[in-house]
Amino acid sequence: MPTLTRTAPALALDTEALYDLLMTAQTADKVTLLFRDGRILTGALLFNHFKGTGRLINVEEESSLDFAIGELRDVKL
Repeated sequence: MPTLTRTAPALALDTEALYDLLMTAQTADKVTLLFRDGRILTGALLFNHFKGTGRLINVEEESSLDFAIGELRDVKL
């Protein structure tokens, strides 16, 4: 008798792929971060790959946001 298995759709990149994107994104003028909770924010990126944390800075809105890599779903350059 065959068994059925259920797999969840891949909604987020794995941690290694996110690290690679964040390291590349540090040199971009603007990046867009897509968060697991649905937020989508754009700005300049500072990322500390040792701690897995970063800061997104939006100069136009004069705001910044600290984040951890576990909060992210994707990074768009």
